[in-house]
Amino acid sequence: MMESLSLTADPLNHPNSWNNKRKRPWKLSLGANFTAEKTVSFKVWAPKCKAVEVVLQGNDNRKQALTKDELGYFSGAMDNIEPGTLYKYQIDGKDSFPDPVSRYLPEGPHGPTMIVDPGHYQWHDQNWPGVNLKGQVIYEMHIGAFTPEGTFDAAAKELEELSYFGITLIEVMPVAEFPGKWNQGYDGVSLYAPSHLYGDSEAFKRFVDKAHQLGIGVILDVVYNHFGPDGNYTGMYSDYYLSNKYTTHWGDVINFDGVGSREVREFFINNACYWIGEFHLDGFRLDSTQDFYDDSFPHILAELSQRTSEMALPKSIVIIAENEPQDIKLIRPRAENGYELDGVWNDDFHHAAIVSLKGRSEAYYTDYRGTGQEFISLLKRGYLYQGQAYSWQKKSRGTIVTDEPAWSFVFYLQNHDQISNELRGERIHLLTDMARLRAMTALLLLAPETPLLFMGQEFASSKPFMFFADHTSEELVKNVSEGRRKFLEQFPSHASAYQSPEAQKFIPDVCASISFENSKLDLSEREKHREIYRLHYDLLKIRREDPIIAAQDRFNLDGAVLDTYSFLIRFFGKDGNDRLLLINLGRDLDYSPLAEPLIAPSKKGFWELIWSSDDPCYGGPGVLNPFQEKGMKLPAQSAILLKSVSEEEKPLIEKHLKADAAPHLNKVTG
Repeated sequence: MMESLSLTADPLNHPNSWNNKRKRPWKLSLGANFTAEKTVSFKVWAPKCKAVEVVLQGNDNRKQALTKDELGYFSGAMDNIEPGTLYKYQIDGKDSFPDPVSRYLPEGPHGPTMIVDPGHYQWHDQNWPGVNLKGQVIYEMHIGAFTPEGTFDAAAKELEELSYFGITLIEVMPVAEFPGKWNQGYDGVSLYAPSHLYGDSEAFKRFVDKAHQLGIGVILDVVYNHFGPDGNYTGMYSDYYLSNKYTTHWGDVINFDGVGSREVREFFINNACYWIGEFHLDGFRLDSTQDFYDDSFPHILAELSQRTSEMALPKSIVIIAENEPQDIKLIRPRAENGYELDGVWNDDFHHAAIVSLKGRSEAYYTDYRGTGQEFISLLKRGYLYQGQAYSWQKKSRGTIVTDEPAWSFVFYLQNHDQISNELRGERIHLLTDMARLRAMTALLLLAPETPLLFMGQEFASSKPFMFFADHTSEELVKNVSEGRRKFLEQFPSHASAYQSPEAQKFIPDVCASISFENSKLDLSEREKHREIYRLHYDLLKIRREDPIIAAQDRFNLDGAVLDTYSFLIRFFGKDGNDRLLLINLGRDLDYSPLAEPLIAPSKKGFWELIWSSDDPCYGGPGVLNPFQEKGMKLPAQSAILLKSVSEEEKPLIEKHLKADAAPHLNKVTG
């Protein structure tokens, strides 16, 4: 039976609500906090408990009883405590458990909580202004697999290279403490504690500080839709954290709108504020927001967005949502009943691109064709599905996009989910032709929407990124393996592997250490695969420095289909200063003549070729100027970018207009 608790009826009048706290400086009130040099206050929400005692660990094994208030919070203070002291909470004189608001758990989620002094770290980013989503290039990173060491400090050593390369915003996959020795992060159970496997209690701060000094923002992928299956002790303190009012494939959902939900909401919103306040993070990627069930007002996402944005001032932060149903409400203003997040992941672009690159249209790729028209529509209109029938789910999908800016839609060819959803964690360059991938990469990085690269994508990492999780419970190992199998069997090509005894020998064990170890990057491949690395570098330089591309204006471009898998995008600039992107994902095409007005020169008069994916420095066969005397020839599996030039500039490009092959191609790098 759930415990009884008297709660304030109006959440906006709650003493901890943003309405009453927004003008006050934010400070974490839960957990263990120093109030004087060696005095620590303790506070925990435990309404189901009759008694809670702080029990220090080690040589100093003192106990201190805490006092309960009317909302179920237990609090008290202890003197003569040093940073690094370990403790647990003893409940009702019986078992002891870690603090639900542990800042650090040096022995993992089942061990004691370490008392941390958050003011100890000396920051060097006082002039950091924060980030806005426009202009960003996002880099998704798993701390454990990014370097051989798998730590924050090791990853920090690579930040200078990422900055030079053109990355502006790192999205760190979830770091909340999890059970076992390896995990993708989505089984986190102690949401305030960065995993001890990635470094000491200040390691994440050093990483963020270094990033800011190099001009890179850092956002954190947070999981606020469920707890992991092992090591979650919130239920020892309260039965209100979870609700069976709704269900997901993870089980019961987080209780954002039922009895006791006000304190649960505070737990999660304060967690977000904590990451911004104590770790100087620049925002969040919110995992699976379709599983945030909340019938109350304001919706938890709207409240989280407003409170974190206000507490971050004068810095600006960004919040990006994963949302499979593609609900545009997430990025609409609160004044229009939206949640006012900054961006949304765009699976439509990914799915269309993968169908084009792989040629297979199965499982959740069923409703995509990978055609030129799909890509034109994506660049111009954000989503493909905006309420139409969606056969894979046997229902309509998506909502109507209106005036939302291009940068609010995050495009990607790869991310942690989609690579892990391959049977062996194969990256896309192993599943398609490199020439076609170079062309698709150009579309990704020159589109007005915000691009996301998954770590290692920029140098075509030979390492897979497999689904991996470490559990000591045999039952959990069995359940995880079986759950993975059921998920992958929606793909007929994967299901056949499970049905063949011979093929099963080659299916990775998701709970084996080798699945994690094989997923670690080999960063020396930046040099070994320098052709594809340079391709990404050059495209990001164009994206950053070309004023027409950098404008990220989806309302000032148009597109035309040239063939089923070939198309053009024209970016309009002032006074005819236009850009023309030609994409051919199919065979050689000869247009003589070409009756398409978007290919016509601007009033400046001519098109100058400035970049081609066929350049030999990228591993291409050689650059061919598409414009011939009789029309246009578009090489197979290529991308070409041109700019308009005037009559006065004609002598500089005349040789391109008269030759089949361009003897020289202006480079954005030396």
